[in-house]
Formats: sequence, structure tokens, C-alpha cells
Amino acid sequence: MAFMVAAPLVRSSLRLASAVTARRTFAGARVVAARPAAVRIVVASRAASTAAPVRMDMESDLRDRLDALYKEKDCMPIMVRLAWHDAGTYDKDTKTGGPCASIRHEPEIKHDANAGLTIAMELLEPIKKDFPDVSYADLYQLASVQAIAFSGGPKIPFRFGRKDATKEMKPTPADRLPDADQRMPHLRDVFYRMGMNDSEIVALSGAHTLGRAHADRSGKDGPWTKVPIVFDNTYFVEILKEKPDPALLRMESDLALLDDPDTKSLVEKYAADQDAFFADYSKAHVKLSELGVSF
Repeated sequence: MAFMVAAPLVRSSLRLASAVTARRTFAGARVVAARPAAVRIVVASRAASTAAPVRMDMESDLRDRLDALYKEKDCMPIMVRLAWHDAGTYDKDTKTGGPCASIRHEPEIKHDANAGLTIAMELLEPIKKDFPDVSYADLYQLASVQAIAFSGGPKIPFRFGRKDATKEMKPTPADRLPDADQRMPHLRDVFYRMGMNDSEIVALSGAHTLGRAHADRSGKDGPWTKVPIVFDNTYFVEILKEKPDPALLRMESDLALLDDPDTKSLVEKYAADQDAFFADYSKAHVKLSELGVSF
């Protein structure tokens, strides 16, 4: 599932240039012009009597820092994976798991499904140090939505307020994330447990358009699309092909979307209409990123 996206190595295509280069140039210009985050937050707090201006200013600076990181490194996919693996542990019945940054603690970070995610955490640590007021849980989720926007995807709504799990909290079980070698019954078990439905399973699976699998992390290797640092609807186009490209990855959990007439019709819809995919993906991503959160 989309929880397995990881950082790609590809960087060539006119499509990539049009979707990403402009964002990088713009992001770089904003970062140069920005004042240090700590200074801006202090100034805002002195000038206003409410917390809202501080939060807005902090969010702007955080997004600038994330864009600067993505300009330097093609780490957008692994940031999406980090956020999803943190949020995807949610259980609607027990109200446990969810986007609370519990993933940074042992034994959760050592679960097989989370292999390699310490890379993303280490990349975000300097940003967390400069923005001590933001929770890890919010930072991980903001890094994900900003990565998607930076890669040409939809601008996903975001709000702060997630609380960090402590080391003393009971860790989530190792079996709460999707198994890429299983089909739709398993996917339904996993996503229904979170409170998701079939339409959201399909939409969220589209995040595989961004990134690649790594053999040393998941046992799989290769990207799902030819330009895996651009967020678009190509994932759906590729899995519908009767003669698949042997260089691209198609896992059992991807092909599972074609098993049911209703989910297959959504795959076909998204393959034909990127705007429809972006709209549905954005809604599903917001839901995933807020599972169990009390704002």
C-alpha cells in the first residue's frame, strides 16, 4: 500500500522539470528572504494578544524549511511514508495508535514495516530543533503534505494540534500496517480498522505514484512510475496496463484494486481524470492524518 513509499533515485523528464523545478526555484527564493524562525515567532508573540498569528507565522517558516530540504534532497517520498506509517496504526475501536509520533519510539520504529524511516526522522530533526514549539506528530504530518505539494500534487489542508506519544505509552502492535503481498480482503481489514472505506483505499493507494520500494527495507525493489518524484495519477495508468512495464513495480496490494468492480472503476476514473484523483486523495489524506486526534 501507499505506506511503503520510499525515496527515489530518478531525476530526468520534461514532466519532472515542469512540475518540480519551478517549485524549487520559488522555495529557494522564499527561504533566502525569511528571517530565522525563532526570531519571527518572538516578534509575533510580542505584537499580538492571541496565539493565531504565532501559529500562522510558524507554519509559513516551517513550510519554507521543508521546501529548502526538498530542494536539497529528493526525500519527499520517504516523508510521505513516515507520516503514513505513523498515522496508519490507528484503531477506531480501541482509540489507539494514529498520528502521534509514537513511531519514533522503540519497539515501533523497529517494526519491519518501518525499516529505513529513521532516515526521514534524522532529516527532520534539525527542523524540530529550530521549531521546539511544534510537536513531532505535527511535523511529520506537515512534512508529508508539503512533500506532496512540492512534488506537483494537491495542496492538502493542514491544522496543528497533534500531541506526541511518550515512551511510557503502550506501543502499537507490529501488524497494523498493510502487507504488500496480500489482496483486497487484507486491505479492507487494515483500512476498515482505521475507519476508512473502499473509495479511500483506492485514493490513498495512489500515493504510490511517488517513490519507490527498496529491497533492503521491504524486500521489494523499484518504482511504481517512471518519474517517482512527481505526484500525479500515473500510478493508476500503469496498473491498468495489460502489458505492464517490467521496470515498474506492481505488488499484490496494487493489483488488489482491480479485483472488485467498484474499486476498479475508481482506478479507471483516476487514470482518466487527475483532478478527480487529487480531490479525493486530498480528502482521504486529511482524514488519515487526523485519525483519533482531538484538536
